[in-house]
Amino acid sequence: MSVPVIAVTNASTCLTDTQVEAVLPMLQQQVSQDFRAYWDLDCALAFQDEKSKLPAGWWQIVVTDDPDQAGALGYHEMTSGGAPLGKVFAGLELESGASWTVTLSHELLEMLADPWINWCAQGLDGKIYALEVCDAVEADELGYEISGVLVSDFVTPGWFETTEADRVDFKEHVAKPLELAAGGYIGVLDPKKGWTQVTAGSGEMKIPQGSRRQRRGMEKQKWRKSTV
Repeated sequence: MSVPVIAVTNASTCLTDTQVEAVLPMLQQQVSQDFRAYWDLDCALAFQDEKSKLPAGWWQIVVTDDPDQAGALGYHEMTSGGAPLGKVFAGLELESGASWTVTLSHELLEMLADPWINWCAQGLDGKIYALEVCDAVEADELGYEISGVLVSDFVTPGWFETTEADRVDFKEHVAKPLELAAGGYIGVLDPKKGWTQVTAGSGEMKIPQGSRRQRRGMEKQKWRKSTV
């Protein structure tokens, strides 16, 4: 079975093409070794110049400067044509002291796990959770380095329910299914309210500021407008 090709494009003014392209081998290693071992998913990463036309069938992650959603360090959605698209806001990352490579890793893994932002998993508690594999352990300090590049931690299928996985997240920051690490959150489907966000500790239904988040909580006709 062929794997998706994901183009990473630098449209920012705060990072050079060389800086962005240089991290791709480490992200490829994370996907093909660490992530694939638990999720059986893979991809082929390719750097693409901002002025080049995206080949048909490719997915894309764009690194740019400023967020188009308040407080978001990055998110993933779809283009107007229905192709998976990730966005990383490096300008805000650098200004706030966050790691743009963690966000790039985060959006990459979540794009692979749920390309069309419509897949869910039933937890051990019977609730329906968004199939977002990094949100529960998304804090920079929970990430890990591959050849000097900081990447995001991620949960395994064992985070949602009992499986044969030997851990519930890759770096073992949480000890049991459905547990949220400090700074983490997860989308939960409420039959009456729709998609809500539950944060670590407080259990409040909100999206944390400075989060990497997805579009699941919005009506799709309101966000499928990207022309990238």
